Amino acid sequence: MAEVTQQNRPGPPGGRLGEGRGAEDPRVRGRTTIADGVVEKIAGMAAREVDGVHSMGAGMSRTFGAVRDRVPGGGGGQSVTRGVKVEVGETQAAIDLDIVVEYGVSITDVASDVRENVIGAVERMAGLEVVEVNVAVDDVKLPDEEQEEEQPERPRLQ
Repeated sequence: MAEVTQQNRPGPPGGRLGEGRGAEDPRVRGRTTIADGVVEKIAGMAAREVDGVHSMGAGMSRTFGAVRDRVPGGGGGQSVTRGVKVEVGETQAAIDLDIVVEYGVSITDVASDVRENVIGAVERMAGLEVVEVNVAVDDVKLPDEEQEEEQPERPRLQ
């Protein structure tokens, strides 16, 4: 869990408590903690926003996710954190992403855009310095491939 701390300022001149209370900046009173799961969600959403990213997750996690999505009460919808792993320290984060890109796009450009979008979102929203974003391209979505997650199973009996 990340802990974003602010330096507390020394008390008012003369050292008396309560004196000048309204003048102290409220942003330095206390601390803020950010759970790893929050950073995973931010990174997952930011990566999915990039054009050319078809889906997230390595082959097995996508397969299990597709099965889980079909089971009633199995979580429904695509998990935002699928394909995202983070390591979060007190002030820094490192992020690993597994993505599937659309056929025809420049993989290096998509990876660069993903990196830029994820870094911007995590630094803006969580206030953490992102030291690295590793992007692993696990597959390419071909135009003629059927979408496994979107195709409903046809009943065997009618």
